[in-house]
Amino acid sequence: MSAEPPRAVLERLRAVDWYGDWDMAGSHSRSRALLMREYMRRAALWAQAYGAEEQWPFFDVTGFVDPTFRLDPRIESELEDYVAHDVGTPSTARTCRGAVRWAALRERGGSGLADLPDPYEPLLLMYGRGGGYSIEEFIDLYGVMITYGSFESNLDAEPFLTLAPGTLDALDAGAAGRITYFAKISEGYPRSSPRGILRRRLTGRNARTTHDEAFTRNLRWEPTEYLRLYELGHNDIDHVQISEREAAAFIESVAQRLTGSR
Repeated sequence: MSAEPPRAVLERLRAVDWYGDWDMAGSHSRSRALLMREYMRRAALWAQAYGAEEQWPFFDVTGFVDPTFRLDPRIESELEDYVAHDVGTPSTARTCRGAVRWAALRERGGSGLADLPDPYEPLLLMYGRGGGYSIEEFIDLYGVMITYGSFESNLDAEPFLTLAPGTLDALDAGAAGRITYFAKISEGYPRSSPRGILRRRLTGRNARTTHDEAFTRNLRWEPTEYLRLYELGHNDIDHVQISEREAAAFIESVAQRLTGSR
């Protein structure tokens, strides 16, 4: 995503429903968890690059990149008024300030920046998909809770780079229960570029009800008999279990191929 001006970022924040839409947060719980984990990873990379390890994970990157940086007074006044009246928790307020200040630094052409991914874009997307979070022993995303992990484990985490809204929506669609993803592989179709992907959802008491679905050319999950037939020995196409991030990459590549979008 190209760099946005600070006012555009402020308007994105103003559009967030921080308190009211718990159903929206719950329906986007899978994508929100992935986006928060990706923010934690990126924040760790920036903290390591600029000596901010003790401030990780919810901090103002710009203050470490350029301690002399000052935001335009008009935008700063609007930002502080918004944060004071609309944003609920101190750590969320820090990241709101950080996102706007980061956009302003980029707009001014901050020189010598580390070659790292935008630190705040995953968090801004997460906010737009159901509001903020609260922190205690876990990070509560109001629909799912995730662990902090260590600084080192976040540095080494698998990147989640597929941030297109359509991809995030597909991951959330009908995503009830415990989900495992699979890639269909064969000669010429390795794990990194499979013939297709599937998911198995286990729902109900003790996760005993099975729903098998394939992501189709209709850009949605549809029922499939592939796994059942494979288990019965009636399917010669093999498969391998993959991560949710790998599934997201496939979804995005299919959408780009079929719609021509980027």
